[in-house]
Amino acid sequence: MSASVPTREVARRVFAAEFNDATYTFKESDDERAPVYSLLPTGQRANRVFIVGTLTETEDVGDESEYWRGRIVDPTGTFFTYAGQYQPEATSVLRETETPAYVAVVGKPRSYETEEGDVNVSLRPESITIVDDDTRDRWVVETAGRTIDRIERFEEAHEYAAMAETQYGSDLSAYRDHVISALEELEAANDVPVEA
Repeated sequence: MSASVPTREVARRVFAAEFNDATYTFKESDDERAPVYSLLPTGQRANRVFIVGTLTETEDVGDESEYWRGRIVDPTGTFFTYAGQYQPEATSVLRETETPAYVAVVGKPRSYETEEGDVNVSLRPESITIVDDDTRDRWVVETAGRTIDRIERFEEAHEYAAMAETQYGSDLSAYRDHVISALEELEAANDVPVEA
């Protein structure tokens, strides 16, 4: 296999609360086709993410052509995803799905600065799939575990943790709290003990 063949980045599991705080982006080379990474506050780079949540609202916000916005809620907050003519399958899911529905989304983080100077983060979907509640519950448990792993590795001060500390600070207690509350909410909803 030649070295020039691009490989797909791993899709990181991340809760909405952390995803929305990941306002810093970077490239690791000057190549114009180099991937753009979003830096998660827990010290992991993410070119793609995998989320599961409740699609609560869809709206065509396009002017000239269809451009759909989806609002997806997980136990920690809200993701916004936008799909248009370049994401035809995702666009049709947003157009045709009756809300509320559980959905799984693989996509790329996108950030943009508002006129007020705030940075908003959204998700450009590669795929959106309707899923069942078991899939959603499994995602919550697995994402909780991955988040705790990142928090525990943060103190090793590896390259991305150091970068995250510079950009966001080193207090990760809010993300640990989100993990705990997500698991507690899941346990209460299912009346079954859940372990991260």
